[in-house]
Amino acid sequence: MGWTSKDMPDMSGRTVLVTGANSGLGLETSRGLAAAGARVIMACRNADKASAAAERIRAQVPQAALDIVPMDLSDLDSVAIGVEAVQGLVDHIDVLVNNAGIMAAPYAQTGAGFESQIGTNHFGHFALTGRLLPLLQAAEAPRVVTVSSMAHRWTPGIDLSDIDWSHRRYRRWQAYGDSKLANLYFNAELARRYPALTAVAVHPGYSDTNLQYVAAEQKKNPLEKFVMWVGNTLIGQPAEMGALPSLYAASMPTVTSGEFIGPDGFQQIRGYPTRVRPRRLATREDVAASLWTLSAERTGVRYA
Repeated sequence: MGWTSKDMPDMSGRTVLVTGANSGLGLETSRGLAAAGARVIMACRNADKASAAAERIRAQVPQAALDIVPMDLSDLDSVAIGVEAVQGLVDHIDVLVNNAGIMAAPYAQTGAGFESQIGTNHFGHFALTGRLLPLLQAAEAPRVVTVSSMAHRWTPGIDLSDIDWSHRRYRRWQAYGDSKLANLYFNAELARRYPALTAVAVHPGYSDTNLQYVAAEQKKNPLEKFVMWVGNTLIGQPAEMGALPSLYAASMPTVTSGEFIGPDGFQQIRGYPTRVRPRRLATREDVAASLWTLSAERTGVRYA
């Protein structure tokens, strides 16, 4: 059998912030980290759902050290306010897990004018990581884990000249792929710019979470909803398994900056965490650098 959460090293004394921690992969990641002894800050859009999730974790991990910080990654003001709250709680962060995300949403814009998927999945985490950088740099061995997806293969490439889809016919699945490709560019550029920081990207394979059902429900398409149900039931692996790459990347001392961790099974759909390769397009340093510059300009967040 491959690596599981039982193989995690002791995380006592470590502080970890997980975005989107109230359900799915984020909930399982938070549970695993808390069970290993880490203090977990659950950054969630909905405080009530976060509180319910924290109680679920405590029911299984009575000693869990959990804090809840309201934060909506699609709202840059909410990110800034959330970071202020985190700064009031801790003086350093050992691990940041950029997990929150939305999938295949109908076209919408965030308050800052971003297309909603890349606005939440990439720009929100870019802003969060930059604002948390002083707390990360205050840690002994800081680490940033960014959750991408196999969907980074579903796009011909990010159009940086029309990243908000203002001049093209919107394709929601391609836009989702763009956001997950952006996660890989961000991780690679973060690793290059900050060698004292361990930046690791992960993907969960095909995991049975509510993201797929929400994506189908938003389109009110019964056929798509049925297809999602079949895929999650017959192909998808449980969220507990899907969270393993994040737990591995967040905890294992053998992980090195710039790596990509995903399932070891057929086509990386399911299995235990291992080092995997992204598509070649995701390794383009020129695009990663251009996206970084654009992200700093659009979010107004300048990294130290």
